[in-house]
Amino acid sequence: MNIESQIQVIEQKVIELIRQDPESFLVEIKIKPGNNVKIFIDADHGVSIEKLTQYHRILYKQIAESGLFFNNDFSLEVSSAGLDEPLKLHRQYIKNIGRYVEVVLKNGIKWDGKLVNATGNEIVVEEERGNKKNKELILHNVLFDDIKTTKIQIKF
Repeated sequence: MNIESQIQVIEQKVIELIRQDPESFLVEIKIKPGNNVKIFIDADHGVSIEKLTQYHRILYKQIAESGLFFNNDFSLEVSSAGLDEPLKLHRQYIKNIGRYVEVVLKNGIKWDGKLVNATGNEIVVEEERGNKKNKELILHNVLFDDIKTTKIQIKF
């Protein structure tokens, strides 16, 4: 079975598992060399470590029983998307309205600012320019199709 097929089987298992919690959603599944399966799950108001641990236990057993990997030679990581992972789904953008982001466009332009809105086809990022006395706020409307990556930024 190829990696794409394995991902599809695992995706169905994850979707079925999280169906009972409408706040949770699947972000991504990756299978790295050595059959290292990484599942990224998020929730509208954050996902707890306890919930991720519960998902891990159930999914590990299901994957082992399915025989997806020869001799059950696989490892499994179930985690939230985390700050180092770029936003991938519209639902993640909605969840992170009000947070600071770094948006890199496909044409290489980069903006840092506050995510102030996310609609069906675009986001709005508020960029601050200048200093405290001469602060200028610039709104950038960005189509999802133009975005290469968007990452959450931590501001202190």
